[in-house]
Amino acid sequence: MPTADELINAHTTDRLASVMAAAGAAPATAIHDCGPLLEGLTFSERVDAVKEAVLADLPDAYPAFAEVVRTALRDSAFTGWMTFPVNAAVGERALTRGVFEPALDLLAELTPLLTAEMAVRPFLRHDLSRALPAVLAWTRHPDEHVRRLASEGTRPRLPWAARLTRLVADPTPTLPVLDALYRDTSEYVRRSVANHLNDISRDHPSTAVATAARWLTDPAPTTTALVRHGLRTLVKNGHADALALLGHDPDVAVQVVGPEIRTPEVHIGEHLVFGYEVTNTSPRTLPLVIDYVVHHRKANGTLTPKVFKLTTRSLAAGERWSAVRRHSFRELSTRRYHLGVHRVELQINGQPHGSAEFTLGARPDAAPAGPSGSPDRHHERAACPRPATR
Repeated sequence: MPTADELINAHTTDRLASVMAAAGAAPATAIHDCGPLLEGLTFSERVDAVKEAVLADLPDAYPAFAEVVRTALRDSAFTGWMTFPVNAAVGERALTRGVFEPALDLLAELTPLLTAEMAVRPFLRHDLSRALPAVLAWTRHPDEHVRRLASEGTRPRLPWAARLTRLVADPTPTLPVLDALYRDTSEYVRRSVANHLNDISRDHPSTAVATAARWLTDPAPTTTALVRHGLRTLVKNGHADALALLGHDPDVAVQVVGPEIRTPEVHIGEHLVFGYEVTNTSPRTLPLVIDYVVHHRKANGTLTPKVFKLTTRSLAAGERWSAVRRHSFRELSTRRYHLGVHRVELQINGQPHGSAEFTLGARPDAAPAGPSGSPDRHHERAACPRPATR
């Protein structure tokens, strides 16, 4: 993942200032001057800072503002991440001036440069019923980027964006959008539809399964793969109806050996290694979703499960499948590890099959542990003194 500095920096704002000045916002001093101020800011903070500069430099009235942006669209230098804050500026300027449909049209023009999925969300929050006709029209657009915008921009739980709480509570208003796109010729669009369906499944599993079942009654050659991706969270969670829809019987006749732990003590930064073996003991071919569950130790000593993919495959009658898995315990900003006994468990078609324990220890070069098993706080403070107050 590129860093914030690699996406939007002073070089980006210099180029954006030149483009906007040539498009009619001369001299674009606010955009140019904000570049040096971006140092140390997060990506979202950079977007907000450049957005405010765009709003300062471009005309206050929306029609003149939009004309400058459309002129910039004809400049080949207007491209990449410099367009992202402009998308945000379009939404803010339009909604504060009472402009709605024309601004959505402009965002559809902008989205092929770099997705405007974030910028359409304030319109959905402001007036969902008014925005949806424009979104539905996008599903018929000849450009795949605009068709994808219809699905991606309306995702209830779009990553890195504020949730659309009305659609989290009731996803049915956007089902016509997904119905229009699930057979799309573009894999780029279909991937978004699958991710949107997965968002729905997190809050309304029965709605997601019913929608997928309806699509499978009138499928394209690509529909089964789309549905499988869209129901992936339900499959990992062992949801019986989702598994049955995809042909995976939870009560399969299999013999399971393992997981057999090869690394009974793992240190942070290393890999857990385990083997497993699955044999089909039934007289027919079985389609299997084989996952594994790591039960991570929490601070209070209890365990919390997280499911990881192993394989999806069919085993003929009597066929045996065996493999070895390496699971990384490298340090992540999104997960805090707690030392002590953990557990790994196999999961086949959503059902548990065998488990084994292993111990997670500190990195060999880690700070000494205090009584709680976490690095000693006094040692941390001594090794990393705070800078002097200025």
